[in-house]
Amino acid sequence: MHVTAIIAAGGVGRRVGAAIPKQLLEIGGRTMLERTVSAFTSHPRIADVIVAVPAEVAAAPPSWLSRHGSVRVVAGGLRRQDSVAAAFDRVPAASDIVLVHDAARPFVSADLIGRCIDAAAAFGGAIAALPASDTVKRVVAGDAAPVIDATLPRESIYLAQTPQAFQRAVLSAAVELGRSGVEGTDEASLAERAGHAVRVVEGDPANVKITTPEDLENAQRKSAPSLSETARVGIGYDLHRLVSGRPLVLGGVTIPFEKGADGHSDADVVCHAITDAILGAACRGDIGVHFPDSDPQWKGASSVLLLQRAAGVVREAGYDISQVDVVVILERPKIAPFKDAIRRCLADALGIAIEHVSMKGKTNEGVDAIGRGEAIAAHAVAVIQRSSFLRSSFIVHR
Repeated sequence: MHVTAIIAAGGVGRRVGAAIPKQLLEIGGRTMLERTVSAFTSHPRIADVIVAVPAEVAAAPPSWLSRHGSVRVVAGGLRRQDSVAAAFDRVPAASDIVLVHDAARPFVSADLIGRCIDAAAAFGGAIAALPASDTVKRVVAGDAAPVIDATLPRESIYLAQTPQAFQRAVLSAAVELGRSGVEGTDEASLAERAGHAVRVVEGDPANVKITTPEDLENAQRKSAPSLSETARVGIGYDLHRLVSGRPLVLGGVTIPFEKGADGHSDADVVCHAITDAILGAACRGDIGVHFPDSDPQWKGASSVLLLQRAAGVVREAGYDISQVDVVVILERPKIAPFKDAIRRCLADALGIAIEHVSMKGKTNEGVDAIGRGEAIAAHAVAVIQRSSFLRSSFIVHR
């Protein structure tokens, strides 16, 4: 099943009161948009991501966005439905399920994404939503203040979130209805008006939408890097022989050298060590459990892809990756000129800021196989934390 995600990021978010589009504001060292996109690029079931951004951003995308091979950038429109329609035009023909998610919801979990995919596959259309916990009042305009018009039975009230997920034909019908002039507050409302039933998937209180300055302040406070009782640490190690006729790939970057690491995949010791470290921290097995060398699909596979999928496993377990530190041990070549490129590639794969990725190179002082230039090894440490939970309140207006 081919799954595509659309990120609606074409607006400017004036209510947050910033001088730039709110999706480009930073939360915990990364922009809101980067956090949101990373949640989908790192998800093991998402094949590609299409991001609809303001025209000026589409003309000169941030470097981290343009580096993602699975991400396409399109210019959004004046309305949300215009942005989604522009992105939908770029959805691959092979796509079976299409998700739509707001860039302003940067704390979406891998578990919620997966449940929305499953519901859309089973029923045609589904949205994440939370049942109302407070008494809901419908109000009308009054002389001095709004006046209650009715008290709604909260058992029938749900608060819509994103992702909203659809089989391709269902979303196509919703998009075409929007193009005909029908206004919709979201894709589900257009799909409903096009005659399709849309199911509800239990949402996540942490999956808040950042709309006001207070929302942004809460998100920044919750996302400040810190160690607490929720932090967990994992370690990883990998070693491969160096042989002629193989490329030397470290952290997704090919290093010019006459030898490369021998292995079933691309034998990237950096990615392998970090993969084991993050999986170990989450108690989710190791690289051999998830990507066994007995499986032909991983023959020659990019270890960056394996690392992205492992990051998705960690997030699905309810953890954020806070920091990684890796040491590469080899005699030759010197890797200092490539460290920044490797750190950028690792940060993209893990969905974290480059400032939270550390890398060092060491020799073995001529001792043993590594010292003789016959092998290469890497040690890694990863810190993960329980995902933050944020809450918001609401009132219904007419």
